[in-house]
Amino acid sequence: MAKEFTYRGKTPEELKKMDIKDFSELLPSRERRKIKRGFTPQEKKLLEQLRKKKKFVKTHARDMIVLPEMIGEKIGVYSGKEFISIEIKDEMLGHRLGEFALTRTPAKHSGVGKGATKSSKFVDLK
Repeated sequence: MAKEFTYRGKTPEELKKMDIKDFSELLPSRERRKIKRGFTPQEKKLLEQLRKKKKFVKTHARDMIVLPEMIGEKIGVYSGKEFISIEIKDEMLGHRLGEFALTRTPAKHSGVGKGATKSSKFVDLK
């Protein structure tokens, strides 16, 4: 049987019933400080759209903390080039949205001999 997810001893249902200030007490200090200082207008707009139950919300707020009310939602997070679709899961609580939308893709190098060096043109391209 799969173990049920808990965050600092609280189930997702208990976390959803909590106030944001109470939830912030469970977070690490950096995230707690961000919530204490208040959300930016962009982050407030994101929360309003999520509360209106829009199907897919796009945002540039990569530094928004994942809150319990976001669980199960689909959010498009801007990576600098495109919006990357992210489905919020229980394990993402307390992290930032930008952690799940990578800004750099791994380099996919082609075979040798593509203008690299003079010596590589004699290497078999198979």
